[in-house]
Amino acid sequence: MTENALRHLYSGKVRDLYEVSSDRLLMVSTDRVSVFDVVLPDLVPDKGRVLTGLSAFWFDRTRHIIANHVVSSDPTDFPEIAGDVAGRAMLVRRTEPIRMECVVRGYLFGGAWKEYREHGTIGGMKASAGLIEAEALEAPMFTPSTKADAGHDVALSPSEAVDLVGRATHDRVRDLSLALYELGAAHASTRGLILADTKFEFGMLDGDIVLIDECMTPDSSRYWPADSYVVGSSPPSFDKQYVRDHMAATGWNKEPPAPPMTAEVIANTRAKYIEAYDMITGLSFADWYQSGD
Repeated sequence: MTENALRHLYSGKVRDLYEVSSDRLLMVSTDRVSVFDVVLPDLVPDKGRVLTGLSAFWFDRTRHIIANHVVSSDPTDFPEIAGDVAGRAMLVRRTEPIRMECVVRGYLFGGAWKEYREHGTIGGMKASAGLIEAEALEAPMFTPSTKADAGHDVALSPSEAVDLVGRATHDRVRDLSLALYELGAAHASTRGLILADTKFEFGMLDGDIVLIDECMTPDSSRYWPADSYVVGSSPPSFDKQYVRDHMAATGWNKEPPAPPMTAEVIANTRAKYIEAYDMITGLSFADWYQSGD
């Protein structure tokens, strides 16, 4: 983004928003990395392009379930003053975000596994006894959380989620999230992947709920290679788990500021994101990358 560019409106953990017009925004995916809800000091080259390319792939394939905020990811449709953001930006409709992270879990892992071990619940709901780490759940579960601009997201019980957004909105985004997850998991299985869990964000546009932000990327989802998946383990993944594991091993207390990543971790993370793009889409990231040069 150049000096005499679009008006900057907001910076999230990974994305920056710029105003194009009264009803259009430019959403730019940066190369920043956020783990444990803390932005790390190092960038991962091409990460923003992967997130944008994968979101474009999924937004296009989920339109029959729900409309989304995308106008175009073609840089020729961006204002000239947007600068060099091709390949990592989308022109989107301005919406009123629903302030809740809509998490769907198909497998017992991560924060859900920790909660289950400590309380016997998943998302505040009583779960069957004897479940094992990384085990497939009997049915995918909607386990929403708060959406924090800074700091940690907080898991919500079903009643807390309803109180936050209202019954009608809660039920609608729950049903949409589960439908989107089912589609994503089915596609992932054809690509040799397991979509263990993911999260969606929604917004209001002209009185309707639409899908916004990103969609089933390695930042918002946990993908496991099916051929190395073993129940009772921490399967290798194509998401941020590699970075989480590295950062946890440093002894960091998961509060800002975070320690730096090594050059090896940065390179390996970049490779994992690109491999995720290739596997999920069946396309070559090099083609998406070149389209953004």
